[in-house]
Amino acid sequence: MRSKLFVPGSRPELFAKALAGEADALSFDLEDAVDEQRKDMARNELAKFLRSLPPNTGKVIIVRVNGLDTPHFERDIEAIVGSGVDIVNLPKPESPDDIRACASAMQKAERKARSEPVDILANIESPRALRLAAEIGAASPRVVGLQVGWGDLIEPLDIDRYNPAVIQQLLVQVRLAAGEAGVWAYDGAYANIKDPDGYRREAEVARKLGYLGKSAIHPSQVPIANDVFRPTDAEIAHSLKVVEAAETAAAKGIGAFTVNGKMVDAPFVRRAEAILALARKLGLIAQEGRVE
Repeated sequence: MRSKLFVPGSRPELFAKALAGEADALSFDLEDAVDEQRKDMARNELAKFLRSLPPNTGKVIIVRVNGLDTPHFERDIEAIVGSGVDIVNLPKPESPDDIRACASAMQKAERKARSEPVDILANIESPRALRLAAEIGAASPRVVGLQVGWGDLIEPLDIDRYNPAVIQQLLVQVRLAAGEAGVWAYDGAYANIKDPDGYRREAEVARKLGYLGKSAIHPSQVPIANDVFRPTDAEIAHSLKVVEAAETAAAKGIGAFTVNGKMVDAPFVRRAEAILALARKLGLIAQEGRVE
């Protein structure tokens, strides 16, 4: 999921176009992108569209619902459960209890609809949520990732959104929290659509910190995210050597070894395996490991 494109729930004319685009995932937004007077319309249009989709679209389908403290949350959950949604993106959770409340509402709706369980992507959008990020990530088995919500997290504090040092520090904090919780971390949006270089720089920082991908608010940002989070040929070649050497070492009962002069043990092997899994998914290498 290198790229995740936001699609306003109140713009049904964009749904099919987004589905045909290059983004790995689509995040249909029922929250901030939808005016209060259009919440019901957006929910109904989105539910109708999602139920019309074929079983395998090739996209990860995400819906950002309205917050737990709104009158729209439960109606959002009831409308999208059973419609092929892969992940519910929960905005503004403040505690592990919020995650558990979301999971409980989802379970109730799933039982009613007799549908499969859906995962949760939890946004980190306040100082308190940042402080409790690891606990939020570990609050339910449904949580698969933590996502940085830049606007809500730093704008109210009058922090410069485009200060690289601040952004990197916050990215590190969320990434470590996600690591503690055993979930992935995802980078948030970059609002300046006319600054593709800035978007790329921020995405490159996130990638080096182990983020899964970066959100896009405009289709022009999607190819950048796809390119930045693509495994490089050098990474693929090194990972192939690591996995091959790991198999040889395991047969000899050796736990740590070297590849290209670098020490390798279990965490490095797992990272190499993850890189190769993504490379295979993207068609960069064949299943047996040959570079395409």
